[in-house]
Amino acid sequence: MPRTNPLAEMRRICLSLPETAETMTWGQPHFRVRGKIFAGFGDHGGTESIGFKLEREHADAAIQDPRFVRAPYVGAHGWISMEVKGVRDWGEVRALVLESYRLIAPKTLWAKVQGGAERAPTVRRGKSTRPRARPTRKKARSKR
Repeated sequence: MPRTNPLAEMRRICLSLPETAETMTWGQPHFRVRGKIFAGFGDHGGTESIGFKLEREHADAAIQDPRFVRAPYVGAHGWISMEVKGVRDWGEVRALVLESYRLIAPKTLWAKVQGGAERAPTVRRGKSTRPRARPTRKKARSKR
């Protein structure tokens, strides 16, 4: 099996999602949705790794696997890193990236990924459906 280019695979996975962009952050490529990071790729001392955010319980379970570690600084918030040499299947990475995207992206964009199956609640601007309090009238003072 030919060796794939890991950064090219991350780009393929991440940039296929709605409204995503690649930026250089801290000298490494990161993938953002509407300006918020949902995945990253790094080379730290010759070791390539990828990072993403997971539900905390999922992150706690994932780090039981030696391929994963808590990400420095943000690990307490569900961010984990995976050494690229530990990737067995890019489909597994895609699933983890999708979870991260779901946690970071606006609900309307996540609904697009799902084919519109889950629609985000519509926010109406202008008229409110809540009953309004009646305006109070100031009593006119007579000037005498």
